[in-house]
Amino acid sequence: MKPENTKHRHFIVHKPYGYLSQFIYEGKRKKRKKLLGQLFDFPERTMAIGRLDENSEGLLLLTTDGKVSEHIRSSKVEKEYYVQVDGLIDDAAIAQLQKGVEIGFEGQKYITKPCKAFHVHSLDEIPMADRKVRDDRHGPKSWFGIVVTEGKFRQVRKMTAAVGFPTLRLIRVRIGTIRLRISSAEVLEVEGFLDS
Repeated sequence: MKPENTKHRHFIVHKPYGYLSQFIYEGKRKKRKKLLGQLFDFPERTMAIGRLDENSEGLLLLTTDGKVSEHIRSSKVEKEYYVQVDGLIDDAAIAQLQKGVEIGFEGQKYITKPCKAFHVHSLDEIPMADRKVRDDRHGPKSWFGIVVTEGKFRQVRKMTAAVGFPTLRLIRVRIGTIRLRISSAEVLEVEGFLDS
């Protein structure tokens, strides 16, 4: 049982591509999986607030405080992503995403909530590894931004596929007021998330 006077700890992480957003993995190929505990010696009871799948990267918040986790995962807090897609995403696709699109979720059809989506012309402010996702001979690629308040399983990837632009690379750049400002695989311990 946790002593009453023990202070909660909070972390900002730039999750690299290829890592799972968890500390324990019991699936197949267990030895090949990279876990969060390999990035830093996190204290006991640390939990990721939401997840990024293995092939996604960017901002991940961790805490030992379940109430903080619950609040940040709620629909009250925006999550912003920069997405590289196959093809040159156009205004019509951006408008569709903004209104909501139909995706599959838990074997059912689901219409995503209206969101913000916009073209991204520069990634200079984002500390990200230069990772080639595929050869340019296979056609053009483009970036756009999307801000959602829900987080269904692989939602953003499903949304881009629904409008005809499959995701090649997905980077979470903001959660609420916290922006991604640290390099890949870097971990920063903070006092809390409200003023970060």
